[in-house]
Amino acid sequence: MNTLSYLLLLTFSEGGEKGGSPLDVNPGVILWTVVTFIFLLLILKKIAWKPILNSLSERENFIKDSLEKADKAQKEAEKLIADNKVSLVKAEEEAHKIIEQSRELAEKLKAQILDESKSQAKKMIVDATSEIERKNAEAFNKLKSQVADIAVNAAEKILRENLDKDKQVKLVNKYLDDLKN
Repeated sequence: MNTLSYLLLLTFSEGGEKGGSPLDVNPGVILWTVVTFIFLLLILKKIAWKPILNSLSERENFIKDSLEKADKAQKEAEKLIADNKVSLVKAEEEAHKIIEQSRELAEKLKAQILDESKSQAKKMIVDATSEIERKNAEAFNKLKSQVADIAVNAAEKILRENLDKDKQVKLVNKYLDDLKN
């Protein structure tokens, strides 16, 4: 209590000092500074402390929410990446499957086209062979007709020249032998 009264006395007394350096210790200024500081703390506690704490609390909650959202987004992104990898693997498998099916289909088509072309070639050969046989038969029939005409003409000439039966038989046999060769 003694010190408090001494401080009050120093505060209210005006010493003969006029001016001084800013580093001089003035108990009156110290007392009023402490009183003002305590008064300011009380006012701030009543008026501003709750809003400041609320603001800090809100900021802390916002940061926590942001971190939680970031973690959740990161987990979702990792899940999406994993899903994309699975989808990519499935797509690659499907692509390989489609390529393999395309190759098999191409091989089947190739075999089918080869079979069709072979059958067409065989048909063309058969058609050509039958056409050749028909032309040969036609030529043979024509030749036969011509030979018959020649034989008749020759027989007619022989008959005119000589009506001898032995000569005619020899001549016909010779002519038939020539036709066979």
